[in-house]
Amino acid sequence: MVAFGKRLKERQIQEWQGYYINYKLMKKKVKQYVQQIEVGTQDRRHVLKDFSRMLDNQIEKIVLFLLEQQGILASRLAKLDEQHDSLQQQPDMSQISELREAYRAVGRDLLKLLFFVEINAIGLRKILKKFDKRFGYRFTNYYVKTRANHPYSQLQQVFKHVGIGAVVGAVSRNLHELQNRQGSYLSIYDQPALPLQDPVVDSIRAAVDRLTHSTNFLNFLAQHALIMQDELPTPIEEQVDDQKYHFMSLLLNLANTFLYMVNTYIVVPTADDYSLSLGAAATVCGIVIGAMAVAQVFSSVYFSAWSNKSYFQPLVFSSIALLVGNTLYALAYDLNSIAVLLIGRLFCGLGSARAVNRRYISDCVPLKIRMQASAAFVSASALGMACGPALAGLLQTNFRIYKLTFNQDTLPGWVMAVAWLIYLIWLCISFKEPSHDFEENQLPRESNSEAVQNDSLEEGLKQPLLVSSEDKQQDEDSEQECDESEEASEESRQPATSIQSAYRLLTPSVKVQLLIYFMLKYVMEILLSESSVITTYYFHWSTSTVAIFLASLGLTVLPVNIVVGNYISNMFEDRQILLASEIVVCIGILLSFHIINPYSVPQYVCSGLIVFVSAEVLEGVNLALLSRVMSSRLSRGTYNGGLLSTEAGTIARVIADGTITMAGYLGQSRLLNVTLLPSLFICISSIVATCLTYNSLY
Repeated sequence: MVAFGKRLKERQIQEWQGYYINYKLMKKKVKQYVQQIEVGTQDRRHVLKDFSRMLDNQIEKIVLFLLEQQGILASRLAKLDEQHDSLQQQPDMSQISELREAYRAVGRDLLKLLFFVEINAIGLRKILKKFDKRFGYRFTNYYVKTRANHPYSQLQQVFKHVGIGAVVGAVSRNLHELQNRQGSYLSIYDQPALPLQDPVVDSIRAAVDRLTHSTNFLNFLAQHALIMQDELPTPIEEQVDDQKYHFMSLLLNLANTFLYMVNTYIVVPTADDYSLSLGAAATVCGIVIGAMAVAQVFSSVYFSAWSNKSYFQPLVFSSIALLVGNTLYALAYDLNSIAVLLIGRLFCGLGSARAVNRRYISDCVPLKIRMQASAAFVSASALGMACGPALAGLLQTNFRIYKLTFNQDTLPGWVMAVAWLIYLIWLCISFKEPSHDFEENQLPRESNSEAVQNDSLEEGLKQPLLVSSEDKQQDEDSEQECDESEEASEESRQPATSIQSAYRLLTPSVKVQLLIYFMLKYVMEILLSESSVITTYYFHWSTSTVAIFLASLGLTVLPVNIVVGNYISNMFEDRQILLASEIVVCIGILLSFHIINPYSVPQYVCSGLIVFVSAEVLEGVNLALLSRVMSSRLSRGTYNGGLLSTEAGTIARVIADGTITMAGYLGQSRLLNVTLLPSLFICISSIVATCLTYNSLY
């Protein structure tokens, strides 16, 4: 594979070569620093000062060039504005067409400038990450904090990119006015939502979006999905994305996500009653609910592999498996067979196509709307989680048709079977299979771990990265050595080919993030799966009351994410939110224990709400951090980062559901405390691991 420096050199603009960050020189400087510290000729303080000064000089060079180019574009726009004003008095269609093309030419040059900034931003992230890795010191955090908000910092010029925004606005406004509006006198400001149909403006907007990864609600939701993003797509790749995109196919993937989450949680309020009606203990509901997760451990792998070749086929298989599984689940009542019930749930788990849904958004949705699609994926999951228990609460009836019984236990199965049948028909009629041919020749994509390595970098550090011509001669002697070492350090960027190879790519910080993800999924599964048994034993709640409680928990997901994404994440660092959320989860678990008699409804509801909400906050922040620290080799292929996180969460759910069933043998009076003890232990372990890991990085 081509080394990182070579790949970026191929994308540089030759006439601007001397204004990129000298990546090779800085990489060799890092290597030199390491050697000097090892032999004792330099101390760490001097190295930090010297490297900071070098970065400041490089960034200043970029910013001054950026301002110069913005001035040139502004001068061209001023001259075009004069021509535009004269045409307002004496319109001439041929001159209007020429003027429109001139504005587009400015837009294309602006697009080159945006790519220049974006390429350099990747280089800065790379060299900062390399420095941190070689020295075991979080220099990135220090550098960003001390430069980003300083009044004289050159980073401010790139961070706010006010000049670029002004040029984008001028080009867009004038092209809008030069369009044939069929007699309309409204300006672009009167119709801000009206799309401007011009490919140059669309490309500029997409490039600006990539330079403005500010922390907001859509970003926060998208990070829940752990869907990998392109870091530096070329215009050709964007065109390929547009050709592959099919709105109805995306909608079908989101519908699959929604229905699967409904299918997962619709049985929770009635699983204990169903188990009792078949002659089993109420706590067997843990196995009934968890059987779906057991099958999902295996289905996630083969669906991830299957999506390398097709999206339509795995979705069809998923629908059929879920149709069969729900039918068996409903028939188990009349067959009086707990085995048929469990087989039905296993079939439902075998139909888990969430890996396909994630992959479709990652591969087939254009970059300009991928963030919205990722947020829609998470929203569909949250809505399904709330609708499942709510729907179960509505299915409170009892009647027979021939030999089939329809009651609160069987109706969830029958309703979901019909839903999947309708979905299957819709899928066969409307889904459009995208082409997979281009992937063989497509450049490997950067993962989210590179694209969002640091909040501050993504929000504003629009900096660069290539070899300047004046240093070319001194680099020639060691160019081959640098490229070889870089290729070795980057592991050729090939995707992992097995679970074992993927596991070897996990750094200690990634393992901690996966442990946290395991913990929060375990805690949430304990809370949700045993809720029916616990509330029936202590409070004598009906199925409808349990359904309302679970639906209310599900409805908190989106509001909580809005608050965290728009406010909390802008006030505190992600690692601070992470640790605080873990501590709150731990407090919620402690409050859930049955220590004082009687065990009251307010205690259970309040502690459950604390656990669930804090776990939701923790999930979003944890996946955001996970996407930054995960190897770029886990961004694509069968064994990707999304699969690893899914497997960690699914295994946690399996163990949690098994814990409920095993604890049931000790009696329902001990069920609550016995299942909370492992939750407390895992939560404390994750807090300790978080403190140890992140303290060692600073």
